[in-house]
Amino acid sequence: MTAPVPPALDVQGVGLQIGGATILKDVNLTVAPGSLVGVIGPNGAGKTTLFNAISGVIRPTAGRILKDGTDITSMSVPQRARAGLGRTFQTSSLFPALTVLENVRMAAQVSLGGNYSLLRFPRANDEATIRAKETLELVGLAHKAKHRAGDISHGDKRKLEIAVLLVTDSSLVLLDEPMAGVGSGDVPGLVDNIRTMHAEKGCTVLMVEHHIDVLMDLVDLVAVMYFGSIIAVDTPAAIMDNPLVQSAYLGTAA
Repeated sequence: MTAPVPPALDVQGVGLQIGGATILKDVNLTVAPGSLVGVIGPNGAGKTTLFNAISGVIRPTAGRILKDGTDITSMSVPQRARAGLGRTFQTSSLFPALTVLENVRMAAQVSLGGNYSLLRFPRANDEATIRAKETLELVGLAHKAKHRAGDISHGDKRKLEIAVLLVTDSSLVLLDEPMAGVGSGDVPGLVDNIRTMHAEKGCTVLMVEHHIDVLMDLVDLVAVMYFGSIIAVDTPAAIMDNPLVQSAYLGTAA
């Protein structure tokens, strides 16, 4: 008999208290391998804090977090990255002084077992560079490969962050407001990039996004956070019809 496949992500009773204040309370979330799950909730609901706990930026004070059946609760951020957990942040984490190609190439270099050194920059036909160029083609940034990352538009920076994730071996990807600050004209391209990453990599994606209409068309399931807890997990259609969600999140009467 084949052993059951463990969840890509299993958040079990996670809590966080800081200075007596409860930030996260008994958060439970199970994410199936290969799924695309959205996380919504009003400002201050705990969405980014939950991402910080999953990615290792902060350590929860209660509960545990498992990736593919392995407990990662005590792992450092680099250890989680090596275990296949990738993340974007609300603010850019790129190297602005490096070119678009160099940013992606370094991520490929690390993924292939190297380091972040640029002291001996590689030949144009090495594996990491080839991977980087192919990935830039996928996200539509090949024509800006030689531009400094700090000089490209905000929308292109978001595409570049996705390219950095695409070129790695991340099997679980956390996207923290990928559309934040992006002009409406860049949103369809970013949505395409997320779909490409999900399809090409076969990875599991967990995504926080305030553009509810965009998120609802993109994800399989939606988790709703309110005051540090998850109050509902369901399909986008069911979430929008959920009286509890309407009361807590949309501000309508239950």
